Parts: sequence; C-alpha cells; structure tokens
Amino acid sequence: MSYTKYGEFVRVLRIKHHEVMGDMAEILGASLPFISAVENGKKNVPADWVSKLVDHYHLTASEKEELEEAIEESRAQYRIDSKKAGNVQRKAVLAFARAFDDLDDDTAMKIMELLSKKEDTSK
Repeated sequence: MSYTKYGEFVRVLRIKHHEVMGDMAEILGASLPFISAVENGKKNVPADWVSKLVDHYHLTASEKEELEEAIEESRAQYRIDSKKAGNVQRKAVLAFARAFDDLDDDTAMKIMELLSKKEDTSK
C-alpha cells in the first residue's frame, strides 16, 4: 500500500500520539474508509482538516506548513475555474487535460519552465 505525503505525515502523528486511524476519524469527523481514501490519494484532503489537526496535535507553525505542503503534494484532483478565461485559455486547459495522462516527465518539465518564466516576468 502506498501512502501520499499527507498519509505519511498523519501516520507519523498518530504513532507519536499513540493513536490509531479510528481516533483520527473521530477527531476529523469522518469515516475510516474516507480517512483511508484520503491517505492513499484517492480523495482530496477536506479544507477543514488542517485546523482540526493543528488544534488536536498542537502543531507548530513549521509543522502546519509541512502539513499544508504535504496536502498540496497529495491532491488527487485539481479544479480550474475558467469563468473569467478567454477562449484561447479555455482551449489550453482542455488540451492540457486531454494530454495529461500521456504527459512524460520531459514535457512536464518544459511546461513548468515555461510557466516559471512567465511568473518571473510578471513580478
């Protein structure tokens, strides 16, 4: 079974606090299957879980930041709001979504470099 970064993070928290997944389900107000699906990357982490985890485990600011980074790296799905997008932007999103499953690492890196350059020029 492979865990996401988020899954690894919360497993360590449970172990440190001598808790099991059922305890975490109670803390988060979720079922065991849902907790498992989130830890395995099949579902996204609900937004309200960050504050619940921070409060229950008394996470430091750096631990909270690590948790948030783990959540971001573990997302199963992303949503793009195209209401304000132009026609070309919408076509680009659609083309990317269609090609995503077949995207190799080299092409993904080129896209990231292109977007990084765009961010640098907009600052």
